[in-house]
Amino acid sequence: MDAFEIGEVITQHQQEGKLYHEFFRTEKLSLGVYVLKAGKDDPQRPHSEEEVYYVLEGQGTIQVAGENRPVSAGSTIFVDVGIEHRFHTITQDLKILVFWAPPWRSQAVS
Repeated sequence: MDAFEIGEVITQHQQEGKLYHEFFRTEKLSLGVYVLKAGKDDPQRPHSEEEVYYVLEGQGTIQVAGENRPVSAGSTIFVDVGIEHRFHTITQDLKILVFWAPPWRSQAVS
């Protein structure tokens, strides 16, 4: 069994000092934590994998394919392959659990 405590995962993320921290990976799925500070920009670009965001805490807005939606704890968003998306207008630090299928960057073209 693989099991995780989100508090421990967030501590690991903080120790890395990066925006994204992958903490689990199999052949078909990966999981990570993405943290964006209030007032900062989200630098991501479209991905070559499907992803689901689950907001653990914070507040902001996500734009997916030109559509804006406010997000806060409990918000869950699916983003399909190749779709433009980003978080913006972040008013409280966002801590986001990210599910990737297949795993993050596994389909990226070099």
